[in-house]
Amino acid sequence: MAESSEVLNELYKIILDRLSSQREGSYTVKLYQRGKPYIAQKVGEEASEVIVASLAEGKERLISEIADLLYHLLVLMAVNNVKPEEVYEELKRRMKG
Repeated sequence: MAESSEVLNELYKIILDRLSSQREGSYTVKLYQRGKPYIAQKVGEEASEVIVASLAEGKERLISEIADLLYHLLVLMAVNNVKPEEVYEELKRRMKG
């Protein structure tokens, strides 16, 4: 199992693998087959669920919803050929400012 700091990178690699293999029954592949607009919509839905959970539900539910949001963001990144490292670099750049 990857270290905590490497979980997003590992998940991104798994997503890329599922997309390249078109693994039957994969939720990731099903998202991809429905298209980029659908994936973007799922990101919006998950973001809304994070908001609701942060305001009206417990910590465990919030953690679960954040995990869902991160997964869907990584799928959206993959279909747009955006690597996690590119996002990390942007965050680092912003931290310097």
